[in-house]
Amino acid sequence: MEKQAPLLCSELRVDRRLYEVTLNSMVLVWKDTQTNKKHIGRSGYAAVKAGSHCVPVCEIIAVQEKEDESPSKDNGKWQKVPQSPADSSQLAFTVFYVKRTRQHCWQCSEVTFHCSEHSICLLWLQSIREQLGLLTNRPKSLLVYINPYGGKQRGKQIYDHKVAPIFSRASISTDVIVTEHANHARDHLKTEADLKKYDGVVCVGGDGMFSEIMHGLVSRSQQDVGADENLTEEPLVPCKLRIGIIPAGSTDCICYATVGSNDPVTSALHIIVGDSQPMDVCSVHSEDRFLRYSVSLLGYGFYGDVLTDSERKRWMGPARYDISGVKTFLSHRYYEGTVSFLPAEGNLGTPRDKAQCRSGCNICRHSVSDKLLNKDEESVSDAERPGTWTVIRGKFLAINAASMSCACPRSPKGLSPSAHLADGTTDLILVRKCSRIDFLRHLLRHTNKSDQFDHSFVEVYRVKQFRFSPRHLECESELDLRENRGSGKHFLCQQRACGCMASRSNWNCDGEILPHTAIQVRVHCQLITLFARGIEEQPVFEDLYAHCAI
Repeated sequence: MEKQAPLLCSELRVDRRLYEVTLNSMVLVWKDTQTNKKHIGRSGYAAVKAGSHCVPVCEIIAVQEKEDESPSKDNGKWQKVPQSPADSSQLAFTVFYVKRTRQHCWQCSEVTFHCSEHSICLLWLQSIREQLGLLTNRPKSLLVYINPYGGKQRGKQIYDHKVAPIFSRASISTDVIVTEHANHARDHLKTEADLKKYDGVVCVGGDGMFSEIMHGLVSRSQQDVGADENLTEEPLVPCKLRIGIIPAGSTDCICYATVGSNDPVTSALHIIVGDSQPMDVCSVHSEDRFLRYSVSLLGYGFYGDVLTDSERKRWMGPARYDISGVKTFLSHRYYEGTVSFLPAEGNLGTPRDKAQCRSGCNICRHSVSDKLLNKDEESVSDAERPGTWTVIRGKFLAINAASMSCACPRSPKGLSPSAHLADGTTDLILVRKCSRIDFLRHLLRHTNKSDQFDHSFVEVYRVKQFRFSPRHLECESELDLRENRGSGKHFLCQQRACGCMASRSNWNCDGEILPHTAIQVRVHCQLITLFARGIEEQPVFEDLYAHCAI
């Protein structure tokens, strides 16, 4: 990191102690001039904690001149007369900035600097505001949707008490819409919203609310350019507006994967500083008809059955997932079908390389370069596209496609720990028919650090497209073919002619049930962008603070 020339340097007081305060285009640093250097030593990070503080300019929320706290009228009590500039709030300014705490959470902290002269105070205010004005990636106007019914029904309370004051402090204007029914936000975005007025769209709710916003924005973006979502080979246009998520639902899988926590204040601060995290989106079709988009999990078999059963128990609240999970596990149903997929060739990562997607991920960056170089190939059909499709037939307990790790408090690593947010692929996980005890071992590994793919009955592939056809549909096609060929009479009864199971599962698409079983899925690289930066690694901060201290 190159040394930046200081824009401003002064000796100011903080809590009656004298600090050397320096501002450049990258950071704001204040060092305690009264700290004995002999006690700082050993490391730059220790120096920061001992007497030096550093805040990147891009993580300064706002700066305000401290208001005069002197009483406006005589209240009959003795008043303390300021004896020094440090006691006078008229010669002070407050900097609000991001402070990192444990488990990837952020807080809005503040520090007040007292100046010896009013002109110095004004100079600091002007200089910091000028630097903040150069940060063009920050939003100034947001469209906010609040789901008052999701999770514990605290969405509006969370926004009003925790988020709105921070947005106001950062001088962000907002238009707030409280949704009144399912798909209210999606339909409003698709048809009525004047998106040119805003720098981003924010949803207050869980993963279901995010899905509404995502569907509305993606569909609106395709409508604006005349793209047909029903065409499986149609290249989709990326959304121009970023999406912010204020977690307030039962599950906050998207926040865990992109921020590292489900803390509303942390998400609000990521929005304010204007972070950007691109994300892949999977389009799901059935017989040349568009069904839904997916960003986290597509699950057939076990996870589809859990969701289907839990929908009948919505009155139980979040506990319904545990009960339905146990019931589905005990039923131990398997499903026959054919899975065909197009492997991700030339991709830097693999599903089992233990390279987790983190802030500034090299694999996702490499995918951006490939996307720009191969832009002309997006309109190429499957038949003309290079690569060979792989076909697998069998009996499966679960078929899952994870476009992100799907980590959550109960599963710290998620369904696919090495899945990436923006590499243009999804991890296809096939769990073949096995004993109950083996399947339980596989499920338990999602809650610890063991490799959940290290089983003979589990296969995982990194793919760009895949198709699934259940066996019962293949049987019907075979019967129709025999009838058309005049091969003789056939009899319709409960027992299939092929002898396969007549039962079928449903697809779990990001927590919604799909009405079709035979589907085709395609990954669209970096179709949307979130107000996030990915999960950060702790050593990055220590290096930054050490540099600032030096």
